[in-house]
This record gives sequence, C-alpha cells and structure tokens, in this order.
Amino acid sequence: MKARVKWVEERTFVGESGSGHKVVLGTAHGPEGKTPGPSPMELVLIGTGGCSAYDVVHILEKGREAIEDCVVELDSDRAETEPRVFTRIHMHFIVKGRALSSDKVKRAIDLSIEKYCSASAMLAKTATITHDFEVIDTAA
Repeated sequence: MKARVKWVEERTFVGESGSGHKVVLGTAHGPEGKTPGPSPMELVLIGTGGCSAYDVVHILEKGREAIEDCVVELDSDRAETEPRVFTRIHMHFIVKGRALSSDKVKRAIDLSIEKYCSASAMLAKTATITHDFEVIDTAA
C-alpha cells in the first residue's frame, strides 16, 4: 500500500491514496479558525469506523441478512500530552434492515472489532475500545 501527502499552504495538505483518491486535510488556521478538511487524527478515527463498518456489512451480507444501512458513530478521547494518542474510543453501530437478527449483528460487530478490523487492532494498543449497537427493523 502506498500513499502521498503534499503540503499546500499554512496547515493544509492533500493526501492521495495509492488508488488515486485525494482528500484535503488540515488543522485550524486564520482568524476564523476554519479548517480546510478533517485533521489527520479525525481521518484515523473515520478510517477506523469505515474499517469496522465494512466488515459488519460484509459479514451480514455473507450470512444472507437483509441489511440496508450501517452507520458507526464514534466518540473518543486523546491523551493530554504528546504524542496525543487515542486513549478511549466508543463505537455505536446503527444497523438497519428487514428482520435482522440481533445476535448476528452482535456477532458481526464483535468479529470486526476483535478479529478483522486492522485499524481497531492498532488503536487498541493505546485506547480502550468499547462498542454497542442498535438494530432498526425496516420491515415494521
């Protein structure tokens, strides 16, 4: 896997993945404190949610569950001192579908976080990672 990050100006950068996708990232600058895009650590958190959501959808589809949507809401804390690593991450999954089995959803989430998601495995070295979920039945 390859990636490239190029400085644009002030605290603005453009990251490009090996597959050619670009994302603007940066931290607050200027009198209004506006950001040009997510900070690098926000991208790490977003990537972790994406990694796990991908696993959950894949596992449920493979189990022939009628999944229609999967959202992961993440909440985190970081260390007060440098390096400001994540110390706590909570992942709340909202999974929608027709007559989804709560047991299968729980199993898919557990498998993702405990076995398949590389991002959570790395972050678990410094952060306590917790999760919960809700299942919304769209057949009702």
